[in-house]
Amino acid sequence: MPRDREARFDPQLIAKYQRRFPGFDDKIISMYARGMSTREIVGHLRELYGIDVSPDLISAVTDAVLEEVSAWQARPLEAIYPLVFFDALRVKIRDEGLVRNKAIHIALGVRADGTKEILGLWLEQNEGAKFWLRVMNELKNRGVEDLLIAVVDGLKGFPEAITAVFPQATVQTCIVHLLRHSLNFVSWKDRKPVAAALKTIYRAIDADAGEAALTAFEQSFWGQKYPAIGQSWRRAWGEVVPFYAFPGDVRRILYTTNAIEALNAKLRRAVRARGHFPTDEAATKLLFLVLNRSEKEWIMPPREWSMAKSQFAVLFGERFTAAMD
Repeated sequence: MPRDREARFDPQLIAKYQRRFPGFDDKIISMYARGMSTREIVGHLRELYGIDVSPDLISAVTDAVLEEVSAWQARPLEAIYPLVFFDALRVKIRDEGLVRNKAIHIALGVRADGTKEILGLWLEQNEGAKFWLRVMNELKNRGVEDLLIAVVDGLKGFPEAITAVFPQATVQTCIVHLLRHSLNFVSWKDRKPVAAALKTIYRAIDADAGEAALTAFEQSFWGQKYPAIGQSWRRAWGEVVPFYAFPGDVRRILYTTNAIEALNAKLRRAVRARGHFPTDEAATKLLFLVLNRSEKEWIMPPREWSMAKSQFAVLFGERFTAAMD
């Protein structure tokens, strides 16, 4: 083997006195964010660059993200958010030798100009109103002064946790979650007609027409066959009606929750590829990377937002116009 005794040649892949070539960490983090495991990344780098790295090196590179997560989680927020979606999804994490289901809590805020922002990511054993109250206090401490509309998943005690910190907030139950909960009572062959029957409720012209449609559903064949559906809608009715004040285009922003559903789909895809995580930190750093990549793709506000702004200005007055300043 010839030797470079006079030091006239520079390595092409990894420069002298460097452990890794420029951009190497970014490539590892990018692959990790797409759901590849550490050993899959090791194999991919071997095929792509012909180099061997250890799984410990991959873990060390991705662990550096945890410092960024801490800074991101403590950053200051906007004073007013016209719309915030709160949701949680389950992930499997190894804890004390057992694989447990834990809840990843996410808050997605919409600014006055229609752009979206992930407000935070929280990991907890269970989703509960007490935990959400702690999240509300954290948002308050990070600079949030007012929430105009908070869209939630129907968890018992959740509306009270929000209004305890933001007393003027309007709490809207997510219609998608309510529909899913309703269809859990229904056999598979009946789901399509029952979903069509429920559509008359949330597409009603106003709250009175919606309640009349709910009564008609309860008295119908499907309502009699599945009485638990009508009862679940009645229990949540106080948080269902706010969106009736808006026109159809604006309602789609509130109750279809496409933004949070699309985000959850990406998170579930990344989680599904892993099966379960060895630690809480491993789950946090992967989900943060997925959220970070998703947030960079949000450039334009929803098409209905220009109409929504005029509606918000009328309904909320100075509370909304203050957010425009």
